[in-house]
Amino acid sequence: MRKFGLLGLSAILLVAMSGSAFAEGDATKGKAAFLVCAACHQIGPGAKTLIGPELNGVVGRKAATVADYPMYSAGMKKLGADGWVWTEENIDKWIANPKAMIPDSTMALAFPGVADAGQRADIIAFLKTNPAP
Repeated sequence: MRKFGLLGLSAILLVAMSGSAFAEGDATKGKAAFLVCAACHQIGPGAKTLIGPELNGVVGRKAATVADYPMYSAGMKKLGADGWVWTEENIDKWIANPKAMIPDSTMALAFPGVADAGQRADIIAFLKTNPAP
């Protein structure tokens, strides 16, 4: 019983520590890092859909729900239909390697991902500064 208790506590601490990286992101650095995303996405006042959907309010938004974006892949539509939400953790996985998550998505075909975890945390911090209008 004691061994299980330590394992459970270790798992809880690991989960808590993995989420802390998102809180440590720097939104100012994230704005600069977002330039790689800006080829396809807009964010901020007046943002519009381009090749990809606009990203205002993306953190906490259900997948595949930007009304004026007609190019969601079948895989992304399925995630949305299943209630999948763009949490910080999900955004991190997505921008790390979109092809690993949804190989048929437009983004997976055009974007190799952001390998650096710190840079991804910065981008997520920047995304959080742009809530839905």
